[in-house]
Amino acid sequence: MSTYRVAQVTAAGGRFEVTEREVPRPGPGHVRIAVDACGVCHSDALFVNAGAPGVRFPLVPGHEIAGRIEEVGEGTYSGWRVGDRVVVGWFGGSCGHCTPCRQGDFIMCENLKVPGWAYDGGYAETVIAPADALARIPDALAAPDAGPLACAGVTAYNGLRHSSARPGDLVAVLGIGGLGHLGVMYAAAMGFETVAIARGAGKADLAKQLGAHHYVDSTADTSVADALKALGGARVVLGTAANAAATAATVEGMTPRGELVIIGADTEPLGISPSQLLMSGKIIRGHPSGTAQDVQDTLAFSALQGIRPMVETMPLDQADEAYQRMLSGAARFRMVLTTH
Repeated sequence: MSTYRVAQVTAAGGRFEVTEREVPRPGPGHVRIAVDACGVCHSDALFVNAGAPGVRFPLVPGHEIAGRIEEVGEGTYSGWRVGDRVVVGWFGGSCGHCTPCRQGDFIMCENLKVPGWAYDGGYAETVIAPADALARIPDALAAPDAGPLACAGVTAYNGLRHSSARPGDLVAVLGIGGLGHLGVMYAAAMGFETVAIARGAGKADLAKQLGAHHYVDSTADTSVADALKALGGARVVLGTAANAAATAATVEGMTPRGELVIIGADTEPLGISPSQLLMSGKIIRGHPSGTAQDVQDTLAFSALQGIRPMVETMPLDQADEAYQRMLSGAARFRMVLTTH
């Protein structure tokens, strides 16, 4: 029996170790993927630390998977072929029978199958995944770029394309990190007058390199809200920073009927009063990731516009080092594990 390697943790909060397992066969409706690359996302810590219900150990995380189909399970949609290049992101499949699924809102599936939670994830040489989780990788995208776009990329892209902003509108992206650097590039490519907001004057050059038309230093004497109002006010703010206070500080800088789209997770309350929203008709909403089709749209747009995530790669053997570097905030901006 042939084997493959995985990087796993055996207990909550544990360190990663690389071990071998027997290669499984895909069942009906599933495929076996030879993993070429897998992004290391901050959400992986939720599962590594047993912060989500039903987490089982040993755990193999990873939901930014890019690779090639090695085997197609019996009865699987015939459009998938051995050798097809595919990604699997946060959306790792849906149940198809809950109310959101029956309404066609698959990312809201009550039984959403997130890789590394519902089944073994991509910190491995092989993954078994449901066929409805697959998105095709354009030829122009390399696997280490495609992986992070299946989670961070689609989250930022979808958050913007489903917002109320139209080309020419002022759109602010709060944070230039794993999500935010992609948000700035997408906003500029979508034709928005793009404002990047981050801490310190030292990130201004990076913001301009990413395509931002304006940079706001959130540590400057002028408040973020006043800086946005001086530019005419933001029609949309894409909140990528995991900082509730910094997110709330943008609200007064939005136009009437402006929209705050939150994609950066924080457990602290926002601290926004109803009076800040009522008379100006402002909107606050959260935005989840996206379905496999959303991921495929993201990959196609990225290939068309020449957008690539900024990544640091490490081999699977160094999964623990890559994970710790992600946790420390030192990565610029996405850590990616490779198998070759």
